Amino acid sequence: MTAGIYNFTMDQGSVFSVVLVYTDSNNVAINLTGFTAKMQLRQSYNSTAADLTLSTANGDITIVGATGTVTVNATAVQTATLSAGLYVYDLELTSGTNISRLVQGQVTVAEQVTQ
Repeated sequence: MTAGIYNFTMDQGSVFSVVLVYTDSNNVAINLTGFTAKMQLRQSYNSTAADLTLSTANGDITIVGATGTVTVNATAVQTATLSAGLYVYDLELTSGTNISRLVQGQVTVAEQVTQ
């Protein structure tokens, strides 16, 4: 499957959470049991370093296998480290040696006002 496009806004200095459900063309959940996931935000596709990395390994992404549900969470501390502006990202799923991109797009980080 081709990765979906999902653009969103993340508030600087606030908790961020999004729930995605991976389904097939008949809208049936794809079983993700045994999968891991990783998502990175970068200022551009050519950036050598990620500005934010979230993964199942560090507990920021959870997967409920049978339901095809992927939940991405970032803490207020994590989002506070991001500069306001536009970023690119993708979210990849891994099973063994197979890697597939679930979703990709742009993230706008909205600047925090209240300190």
